Amino acid sequence: MDNYVIADNFSLLAKLMDIHGDNPFKAKSLANAAFQIEKLTVPLQETPRDAIFRIKGIGESTGKSVLEMLDTGRYTALEDYLAKTPAGILDMMRIKGIGPKKIATIWKELEIESLGELLYACNENRLTLLKGFGAKTQESIRQGIEFFLSNRERFLFAEVEPFAKELLQLLEKTFSPAPVALTGAFRRQQPVIDELEAVIGTPIDKVSETFHALDGFERLGNNDDSILLQFREQVKIRLYGVAPEHFATKLFTTTGTEAFLTAFFNREGASNGGNEPDEAAIFSRAGLPFIEPALRETPDILLKAAAGNLPQLIQPTDIKGIIHSHSQWSDGVSSLEDMAKAARDKGFEYLVISDHSRSAFYANGLQPERILAQHAQIDELNRQLAPFKIFKSIEADILNDGSLDYPDEILRSFDLVIASVHSNLKMPEEKAMARLLTAITNPYTTILGHMTGRLLLSRNGYPVNHPAIIDACVANQVAIELNAHPRRLDIDWEWIALAIDRGALISIDPDAHDISGFDDIRYGTLTAQKGGLSADKNLSSFGLQAFESWLSARRKSKGI
Repeated sequence: MDNYVIADNFSLLAKLMDIHGDNPFKAKSLANAAFQIEKLTVPLQETPRDAIFRIKGIGESTGKSVLEMLDTGRYTALEDYLAKTPAGILDMMRIKGIGPKKIATIWKELEIESLGELLYACNENRLTLLKGFGAKTQESIRQGIEFFLSNRERFLFAEVEPFAKELLQLLEKTFSPAPVALTGAFRRQQPVIDELEAVIGTPIDKVSETFHALDGFERLGNNDDSILLQFREQVKIRLYGVAPEHFATKLFTTTGTEAFLTAFFNREGASNGGNEPDEAAIFSRAGLPFIEPALRETPDILLKAAAGNLPQLIQPTDIKGIIHSHSQWSDGVSSLEDMAKAARDKGFEYLVISDHSRSAFYANGLQPERILAQHAQIDELNRQLAPFKIFKSIEADILNDGSLDYPDEILRSFDLVIASVHSNLKMPEEKAMARLLTAITNPYTTILGHMTGRLLLSRNGYPVNHPAIIDACVANQVAIELNAHPRRLDIDWEWIALAIDRGALISIDPDAHDISGFDDIRYGTLTAQKGGLSADKNLSSFGLQAFESWLSARRKSKGI
């Protein structure tokens, strides 16, 4: 073990001790030892053992640690700290502008343990509420995280989409007049993308030769019908090249999952060797109507297609109102007035403002007196903006015992309540279920927010029994949110079909913390399409009058 590794170990342990708030004098001593060892011109491995303890900055304890590393290649004290430190905290230490003390504040006060969670917090403007964090610091951290994350293997659909459009334009221009189309997981609208795939109606040899000459593309591999590339550390790209007459078939076989394709080709009349002009002809030959790419995941969709039960998939234009949004009253970037006017100008009929409740101290949650002031402003804005309407709501924290964090007299003042878990997320399923089911039975809970608390590629959600939660929501007339933020998309699309079958009402909500967040509705809609959601089963597709009627009927049934 060379000097630099030993110094790095001491430096890392010093930082971890600072993050954990342990023995600042010991941490300072370790940092000093690291500094002194880095300046040594003779390897410690070649230094007499007794002489190591006479080196400036190395005392009895650090000297013994040096000997441990030299003799065993291990540093037990560091290993102990690494074992009790979440991996995401170590990632934060690699981001420029976040020192140990700031990491400790982020971890302990916001309960953030991964870069994805931290980026989400930056985008929600939460870091500026912490002591020692300003807008410039938050922006610097955000940029540092985005740079770090750009070098990973998996990406969110929303992160890949702009590059996918650029790639498609490049392929169309380069190979014109040959047909070109994006395919694979991206075409199926999967929330997480490992490779960006495309089919080109040109033999693979020509595709390979063409990209060999294009700047910026690195060749990673190839096989008989495709090449794997990467462009300047973006997502990996797999390009399929086929003769033009086989284009439709190749597009079809690279779009569906293996399970979907196996079931499809087992059907009478199906063929994977034809030269059909388009995918509609492929389905027709198998006696089926066209199945949208987003639905080509599991074999059960083939049964629905054969029975004539394919859903009329919801579209972004079907969303009539913005449900779940935050303003400057809590942790939003924009004023309530600006949020309302922007929603109106974008053609929405109403805005549900649902700032954080008082337990969310990290998000400037509303105390009772501030609720009264906000409601007064909403009343005034509604007079000014009519017929557009702002609904009074709150994103109420579901506390550990499942209760909401306001008494009934305050909850009664809202038009609707979104109930969400934001704290103590490390729960076993039994605890999570008890907490959620109690909240769902609260008569004031109108919408269950982001059911599992997950952040894609950053934080697994707490475990829940989805069917039981769905049934409870149906029984208590509680809508289930499909949180449309690209990092959440929670409820997961795989449970939407079951929710629909059991009579649940989904609500595609942007969880917008600024005006641009309204656009996330599109990602929620794309995800909802995968679950087969139609507009009539989505609460935010209700027009203003229908939405008011639904709220009124629900309040009446609950005796509110």
